[in-house]
Amino acid sequence: MTTSRLFPRPREAAVLLAVLGLLVLEEIALGMAEEEDRPLIGGILIGASCSGLLVVGAVLFSRWLEARRPLPLPPLGPNGREYSARALEGFPMEAVRPLLLAEHAPQLGQLYSAWMLARAGRPAPWIARRLDIPLDAAQLLTDAARAHTDPRPLPGP
Repeated sequence: MTTSRLFPRPREAAVLLAVLGLLVLEEIALGMAEEEDRPLIGGILIGASCSGLLVVGAVLFSRWLEARRPLPLPPLGPNGREYSARALEGFPMEAVRPLLLAEHAPQLGQLYSAWMLARAGRPAPWIARRLDIPLDAAQLLTDAARAHTDPRPLPGP
């Protein structure tokens, strides 16, 4: 699985557990079957096992497709990709400036995109891998985004 999450999502986990449960029930059914019925039951169980493997393959394939889906980026402007001032509110420019001056530095547009993804809740390793930026830059932006998205106080009466 090539996403940043180590564990499967709850729906995927339920599907995988159902397939494992099916395999266990098949073994129990085959063990309890009469000797003359075992070839027929074995054939049915092989078909059920193949369908279970197809389900697992479909889950893994969907995760692979999701990891390959292109990122949503703003449209190109005259100076490259443009983000609104409101979207970049809270961007830690002073903390990012040393990264921009370093050798093999990421482009400012990449850091803006990383900021948007961090504000959307993506983890730093995922951002670093998808945008090809250093992990420390992605971590800096995710920490700043987490600090920036503090809950707003409710309006008074």
